[in-house]
Amino acid sequence: MPECKQPACQEKFKTMIGGQAVIEGVMMQGPEKRAVVIRNQQGELVEKTEPLKKKTGILTWPLIRGVVNFAGSMSGGVRTLMYSAEFFPEEEEEPSKFEKWLKKKLPSEAFEKAVITLAVILGVGLSVGLFFVLPILIGDGLEALLHFSVVAKNLIEGVVRVVIFLAYMALVSQMKDMKRVFSYHGAEHKTIRCYEAKLPLTVENARSMTRLHPRCGTSFLFVVMIISIVLFTVANTLLLKIDAIAALRENTRVVYNLLMMIFKIVIMLPVVVSVSYECNRFVGRHDNWFTRALSAPGMWLQNFTTREPDDSMLEVAIRSLELVLPEKEGTDKW
Repeated sequence: MPECKQPACQEKFKTMIGGQAVIEGVMMQGPEKRAVVIRNQQGELVEKTEPLKKKTGILTWPLIRGVVNFAGSMSGGVRTLMYSAEFFPEEEEEPSKFEKWLKKKLPSEAFEKAVITLAVILGVGLSVGLFFVLPILIGDGLEALLHFSVVAKNLIEGVVRVVIFLAYMALVSQMKDMKRVFSYHGAEHKTIRCYEAKLPLTVENARSMTRLHPRCGTSFLFVVMIISIVLFTVANTLLLKIDAIAALRENTRVVYNLLMMIFKIVIMLPVVVSVSYECNRFVGRHDNWFTRALSAPGMWLQNFTTREPDDSMLEVAIRSLELVLPEKEGTDKW
């Protein structure tokens, strides 16, 4: 069935409910609860819900909530992925010495938390290495050869970062195992679109919706890439107005580049994430030519990270959304 273009299928309101595709399932997070629904190997739906702690005080402040929510999303996402993987075990492998040591030293619950923490650290580390450290190293190498300005260097770093990101997305989208995950991602978007159009949550209604959504995490990642170009350039330019740093750049380029890399990753990257989060909130709350233009690259990227789902996948996404709907209608409004 073609995607619905009728007025009845258009967005009537914006919800703060969001989700994530997992292995043979969908996780949805609402204002009060997080739920994951998995279709197991027997074809049955397995449901799990958990309450969410309400954030208050400084954790809700602009430019702080972005990093807090990002960290929470990473942790929750890894935990949900690990849960979904339990339903599809691979061949048993001999535990490593490190795993045996952890299990011996920690209770089961603490062991699980330790594994999740380690997975988050490794995931963030690999992402930072691939999308930030590598472009910085390439920019440093080209600068040493061509001697261009700070602005040009940061622009080249940004272009390299975007190219790596696009190549990564294109390659991952072709992996056999990921194709089903991306189909569940499409089911998640279609279901939320159906809900935001205030249509009954049925497979038929959800099927007709577009699988692209402006408030997707893919769009957020692309915004991070673009914001990093601007903020890194501004920060570098201001730092070079300090005589000691300017002298270091002229006389000890290797030390300068190393210090700038640490500065960008440790100090500036959290700022980039925070600013990107606020930009995404702004774009998500408004619908005009300007916000549509800002969200267009991220929407295009979703052609790689989402695929058309089948009806069984839509059933999973619908059930997951139903589990997190607030008791009082409208309290999930974005």
